[in-house]
Amino acid sequence: MKDDPRSSSPTPGLSRRTLLGASTSLAAAAALSGSARAARGAGDKPVLVQVFLRTGMDGLTTVVPHGDADLYRLRPRLAIRPPGQTNGALDLDGFFGLAPAAAPLLTPFGDGHLAIVHASGSIDPTRSHFEAFERMEYADPRVPTGAIHSGWATRYLLHTAAGAQGSLRGIGVGANLPLTLRQAPSTLPVLEFAASFPGPPGTAAQRQDALLDAYATRSPVLHATALNALEALHVGGVDYDAYQPEHGAQYPDSLFGARLRNVAALIKQEAGIEVVTLDYGGWDLHARLGPIDGRMAALLDDLTRGLEAFYLDMLGHLDDYLLVCLSEFGRHARENGSDGVDHGHGNAMFVLGDVAGGRVLADWPGLSDAALDQGDLAITIDYRDVLGELLVERLGVTDLAAIFPQHTLTPHGVLA
Repeated sequence: MKDDPRSSSPTPGLSRRTLLGASTSLAAAAALSGSARAARGAGDKPVLVQVFLRTGMDGLTTVVPHGDADLYRLRPRLAIRPPGQTNGALDLDGFFGLAPAAAPLLTPFGDGHLAIVHASGSIDPTRSHFEAFERMEYADPRVPTGAIHSGWATRYLLHTAAGAQGSLRGIGVGANLPLTLRQAPSTLPVLEFAASFPGPPGTAAQRQDALLDAYATRSPVLHATALNALEALHVGGVDYDAYQPEHGAQYPDSLFGARLRNVAALIKQEAGIEVVTLDYGGWDLHARLGPIDGRMAALLDDLTRGLEAFYLDMLGHLDDYLLVCLSEFGRHARENGSDGVDHGHGNAMFVLGDVAGGRVLADWPGLSDAALDQGDLAITIDYRDVLGELLVERLGVTDLAAIFPQHTLTPHGVLA
């Protein structure tokens, strides 16, 4: 999995307050050591966690509309078969089912804490990954590319600044901030949550002592910053290596699993973080989709085992987070000649946490030729409606137009 090469650089205003241009992990540690003291126990609104399934996750494989016969006309080789057949879909409601590789989602879905929103996405017609990233993360598809320069989560943080509890409000998990958090206040990328003091570990103590000596005679403000940075050698003061997930949660042994595990530990710390974003790429499967035992199945297995583990780990903290999985677009409804699927349009979203789950929310448009949008699943639920419902009902947003310009909210009952 690669970080998005189009992501922006760390926030200049916050990085200037760190020691000697140290790494972003250390900068985050410095900010968080103070945040944890100021915000612990506040917990007045949940942390918004975005998992961006970058490069076009195939929603028709992940959440199978097995009740629509046209699926099997369009994908005679690749469609997940109906429930009851060999390698068939895991039925959810008589019409939709999960791919066998996504079976771990049955745990939160069955408990009523996972809502699936199908035929959803950005109404922007582009099938270009990079244009779709920009328009979805900036959240105004009607504006020409390049006309907006802040992410929708940035505007959320600006809109709710008066209620901020800590000096570090947002984290982009990775080497760079995604466009969702471009120009965000008090936000940093964090590549390694458990990274120790920058440089070779064998000489870390000597370098820390040298910094303390250098700043001991400086002004109280600089000296305090140095002490904060050196005290918090792990983000948020959490010993991530020693962290023990709760309720039998078993994260997959993967980068995604490790990052979700760290996010769970951070949220439990109540350090004042309001937004966390993670990227998960690799979904651009134009050839050899492998929905049962190939690449798609492996991706779904890792993704959904990670989400199940996060859900179980956070069972005692259901009202402390809202996790949303989304992708820039889905895949073409018809399979291609390479046993793959090309860029498409409509897709499926997941919303995990204290939500009205155990349901697939869909105004299903159908997969007949007449119902398709240029050969793709049509979008009947704008992803901004899903996010907007969370923002207004749970996250303190009073003016949604400040977050999603030129969009009128239509709630679909994610929280009903």
